[in-house]
Amino acid sequence: MKVEGIGPLTATALIATVGDIREFKNGRQFSAWLGLVPRQRSSGGKTRYGRITKRGDVYLRTLLVHGARAVMRFIDNNHDRKSKWVKAIKERRGFNKAAVALAAKHARILWAILSKGSDYRVYPVNGGE
Repeated sequence: MKVEGIGPLTATALIATVGDIREFKNGRQFSAWLGLVPRQRSSGGKTRYGRITKRGDVYLRTLLVHGARAVMRFIDNNHDRKSKWVKAIKERRGFNKAAVALAAKHARILWAILSKGSDYRVYPVNGGE
């Protein structure tokens, strides 16, 4: 629950739904299991990405996206690395796509925290600001 946008409801739903998160090889695989990665349609050596796959637990994916939307309301006041990344996506692609991208990033962060037993750290932009 130290990650922004992850409250007690999302944390308990994650633990209840997933069980042992170490069953997933990496954060990308966990994010794909939730349906938060783009659909890939490749042909002739050209890679094309589409909408998110939406293949996973609808309730958990919804909680992660809504948590990301709540974080994005206050993103303009933050100056850490993740906030700058979200601002750039929001400018390029729009609010909703940035919210889904942030939810996918949160899923990967949660995988790393739970599988490795580490703590969540916020990194400043230039190392020490």
